[in-house]
Amino acid sequence: VQLQAFGGGLVQAGGSLRLSCAPSGRTFSSHAMGWFRQAPGKERLFVAAISWNRGRPYYSDSVKDRFIISGENAKNTVYLQMNSLKSEETAVYYCAAAALSQGSTWYHPSEASYDYWGQGTEVTVFS
Repeated sequence: VQLQAFGGGLVQAGGSLRLSCAPSGRTFSSHAMGWFRQAPGKERLFVAAISWNRGRPYYSDSVKDRFIISGENAKNTVYLQMNSLKSEETAVYYCAAAALSQGSTWYHPSEASYDYWGQGTEVTVFS
């Protein structure tokens, strides 16, 4: 399974961007999908996730109230609407999907809870 993330680019601080992620090959069934980001020289961190089975989104504290995650379960497509972007949010954004087998063990902020990853899309926020 391969995921493709796109929609990154340059944006001024305070602006908005919408990222998209979809499978590039065969479709599959997933328990959840999420977004992580990795700033230059830093570790990859959880941003947001959506659980199809639990029917709810999850956000890191730093993006809550500014970012919105949504998606289409049947298409295994996930979106991330990012508003009021800050310069410190410059990073490569990765989408990921958790296989159905994750089930009740799925823990949204843990990279280990995701089985498939996209190649990342770069977001640069300038002030």
